[in-house]
Amino acid sequence: MVLQVFAAVVGVVVSFASWGFLELVHQIQEFVFTDLPDHLGFDAVPEWWPLPVLALAGLPVAFAIVRLPGNGGHVPANGLQAGATAPIELPGIVLAALATIGLGLVLGPEAPLIALGGGLAVFLVKLAKKDAPQQMLTVLSAAGAFAAIAVVFGSPLVAAILMVEVLTASGVAGAMLPVVLLPGLISAGIGSLVFIGMSNWTGLSTSAYALVPMKVPAFSNPTWAEIGWTVVMGLAAAVITLPVRKLGFMTAALAPKRPFFFLPLVGLVVAGLAIVFDQITDKGVDEVLFSGQDALPGLVNNAGTWSLGALALVILIKGIAWGLCLGSFRGGPTFPAIFLGAAGGIAASHLPGMALTPAIGVGIAAMTVAFLRLPLSAIVIGTALTFSGAGEVPLIIVGVVVAYLATLVLEERLGLAPRTS
Repeated sequence: MVLQVFAAVVGVVVSFASWGFLELVHQIQEFVFTDLPDHLGFDAVPEWWPLPVLALAGLPVAFAIVRLPGNGGHVPANGLQAGATAPIELPGIVLAALATIGLGLVLGPEAPLIALGGGLAVFLVKLAKKDAPQQMLTVLSAAGAFAAIAVVFGSPLVAAILMVEVLTASGVAGAMLPVVLLPGLISAGIGSLVFIGMSNWTGLSTSAYALVPMKVPAFSNPTWAEIGWTVVMGLAAAVITLPVRKLGFMTAALAPKRPFFFLPLVGLVVAGLAIVFDQITDKGVDEVLFSGQDALPGLVNNAGTWSLGALALVILIKGIAWGLCLGSFRGGPTFPAIFLGAAGGIAASHLPGMALTPAIGVGIAAMTVAFLRLPLSAIVIGTALTFSGAGEVPLIIVGVVVAYLATLVLEERLGLAPRTS
């Protein structure tokens, strides 16, 4: 009972902190990419604006990695990880995440939130009980991560499933999983309540950083053609992810050698890619920059306005930008995978006999599992974002299984298994 009370308190505090972190990220993005050009006298945001912004973003991230404890957080190329985050590491992790996500690099907030929730939980427990046993610290650190993730995914259920898989894959839970689960669920549930309350009390929009179900056409019965295309999409997701991960590992090997030079250079390249995409397609640099959760609803709602060429180009260019950021900057890899999966799903809906709704759901889930290698989480995320009838769920499951198995086989043969960071 004492542990559950601690978990509830951790859920409240971590949720406030996570909400504040996400709101600060959103306000930084609004100020830098909307308000600042206006304050400087520009009638509209200049086409070259991302170049200096993303280049300068590399400096605070490099400072956090080199000068502050904690290396700025985990290297995103290694996937989504959870581990013991010491409170002293939080300033560096938060600084690196604010500069990365707030200034437009292609990574998401979920990894910093896991670290923030876990580290803050450890700080609170040690503040209340200096001689707290290690098992208690582990359990409540996991509970803090549950609460933090519930904020950005907008659902304690999605957060719980994701964290269970992340903790298991990271070797944190193991035999302790039954002990971790109940405090984690309590913390995530209370965290979601706090998040809803803060949104209502402040009147601030959370649509820019909290995933919500998308408006897609109703779908009920899959066909044999859709089953066949689902298998193809699963294989394609595994193949597309390989060069992205390889690029992430390459930049991860280069970045530590000269971070104050290499990170601004990566920022310039990513900005240049976004500008090239905008000039070719006139779809805007925002489709390439940022993690993608803000642009995702617009992409799906306006699926009919995207040509196959534009979809192929955004997958290619955002994929390259994502790969570069995975090994250099700090953030989470999940949301770019979701965005690229949705883009691939829209492209796949042009195939004969493939409906839009299952194509998007399968695309999101297949890309998510191909990178994270968390199959149950991928199924839940793909279903939660696109559910419009029970018919698409079997297709999502098939797509995830195919993508997962293909990814394991390809990565084993090419030696691209995620590393510990």
